[in-house]
Parts: sequence; structure tokens; C-alpha cells
Amino acid sequence: VSDLGLACDYSKKKPHASVGTHGYMAPEVLAKGVAYDSSADWFSFGCMLYKLLKGHSPFRQHNKGKKHSQDKNEIDKITLTQDIELPDQGFSPECRNLLEGLLKRDVQERLGCKGKGAEEIKTHPFFRGVDWQVVYLRRMAPPLIPPRGEVNAADAFDIGNFDDDELADADSELYKNFNIIISERWQNEIAETVFDVVNQDADKSEQKKRAKLKTRIAVDEKGETDLYIHGYIKKLGGPFTSAWQIKYGKLYPSRLELYPESLSGKPELLFMDQIDEVTSDLQQVKGESAIVVKLKEGLKENRAHRVSQELLQRMGRKAIKIYGVNHDPMLQESERPGSVTRAILNRASSTDSGI
Repeated sequence: VSDLGLACDYSKKKPHASVGTHGYMAPEVLAKGVAYDSSADWFSFGCMLYKLLKGHSPFRQHNKGKKHSQDKNEIDKITLTQDIELPDQGFSPECRNLLEGLLKRDVQERLGCKGKGAEEIKTHPFFRGVDWQVVYLRRMAPPLIPPRGEVNAADAFDIGNFDDDELADADSELYKNFNIIISERWQNEIAETVFDVVNQDADKSEQKKRAKLKTRIAVDEKGETDLYIHGYIKKLGGPFTSAWQIKYGKLYPSRLELYPESLSGKPELLFMDQIDEVTSDLQQVKGESAIVVKLKEGLKENRAHRVSQELLQRMGRKAIKIYGVNHDPMLQESERPGSVTRAILNRASSTDSGI
């Protein structure tokens, strides 16, 4: 059974998704890739009538006095493949005919789907004597008026405890330091309700941080007359210098200062006498248009990059020797040689030569 949260206008496009409660969804809703319309609602209506009369879904087995749970896949299979068999007792001929008409697996034969819609149900003998205008005006006298103040449900004590297990002292010890304990269902409901509000507060807090950061940068600029240019940049770094990192850079006549994105901590210093060459044109590096700064031989950055590249090459050669060339992710399918021994030699030689 689906609530109004799943209601849709099918006048332009019919739905295909399987949504609802297992045991109440129509066969066309369960079938993959099949479009459906209000025909599915009449089938679910029949399931609800059966539930009101017998206390369980027509597609769920019910053994009196015994607990029996069915897998949802089993329920769906019964709905798709089996015709409903009504018990001999408990149904009048009119009621039996109504349920059989609503629970037809074939949409063309189903009651309510033969061209007249709801009129087919309203004119059924089961509803003989019902004044539908009175129903529409909500003036029909209810057949049963429950006593005021009473709830038509099981006692709260019966449904409030699902087992006889009690929390031991060790269990209670885990919760004594909790400020509050709330059910997961309530947490989900609150999370959905206040999601936008929390996000708005977070956005305001982030805007305040950015405003303070801009103020701090402006104050620093006033006391630095030799500062050429400053701002956020991307620098290739991380393990094996393989990822772009956001830095805040300040360029002076004698040095380049690279601060963390938050502007906290000491900067990374790069002096001009350490630079060997700076490319005049932008080059594509790791998907970004970058200015390449080459350092002089022997510097730790240059050396670390070279060592990392050599390490990756050695790891690649060892992986090929252990797993074979067909497991080498660097090769395309068309490039895989037939001989494993020959492939290892070819791969090793190409790696050594810098290809």
C-alpha cells in the first residue's frame, strides 16, 4: 500500500518503478519495465478489502495460532504467477465476485479497468443500496462508532515489549554516560525536517569564516610593500607528487611562500636561487593548465620526485614478473603479447628507457 508521497500524474508519462508494500502491489507494478496506471490501484484496493475481511493479505500465508513470515520475493512470486483462491467460508457471493474481479492478474479483465473506471465498482452488486451522493457529502452513518477514549488496538504493554530480554548491569553501563538516547526512526524524521535549516546555519558560518579570512589577508597586504601578487593556487604534491593541492601563494622578489589553504601554520618557502627554469607557456599537467617550475639538481623536491618515479617503475616491473603481463593495467588488450617471458623483457626494457 502506497501513501500520497508516491502519487503521480500518469497523463503524460506512465510510471515503471516497483513501489508499494509487498503483498499489495499489482502484478504489473512488480513486473520489470512494464508501464502501469490506475489499474494497479484497483488491485491494491482488492487486497485491502481482503485484509479488512480476513485480517491478512491474500498473498501471505496465514496459519492461525502460528507465527509465519514469508520472504518478500516469495510473496512477489505468488502475486505474479498464482490466481487468488478465496476460502469457502466468510464471503458472500457478491463479496466473492467483487474480490475476484479486483484481483484479476490480467489488467484487461480486472474490475475498474474495462473502460468505465470507478463506475464499475460503484455499480457492483456488493454496493447495492449505497447512495454514493451521501457518501460524497460524507453524511453516511458509520456502521460502528468506537467508544470515546478507547483505542482499537492491542494493549500498549503487549505491543511495547517484543521479547523478554532485559538489560543487564553491563548493558546499562554502556548508556550511563549518554546525554540522551533517541530511537533511530525519530532521528531520521528530525534529520529530514531540519536538514535545510542546519545547512543554512552551516552556510552562514562558512561565510563568516571567509569574511574573516579576507579581512586577515587585507591586513597582511598593508604591511607588505614588496608583495607582487598573492592568491589561491594549485600545487602538485601528495604521495608521489600525484595530486593537486590548494595553497595560498605569495610572490616576493626573492621568494615564493606557499601557505596551507587555511592560512594556518608555517609556509613552504621556495627561494629564487633554487629555481633552474620557469616555463613561459602553460602546459597540461594532470588535467590542469600549469606553469612548470624546474628546480636545480640536488634539491629535495627534485630528488623526491625522481626517487618516486623510479620506485613506481620498479613496482611495475615486479608486478609483471609476479602476476604476468596479462595483469598489467598499463597495457591495452591489443598490446598484450602472446609470450609471457617475452612480454616481461619488453616491458622491462621499455620502462628502463623512460617510455
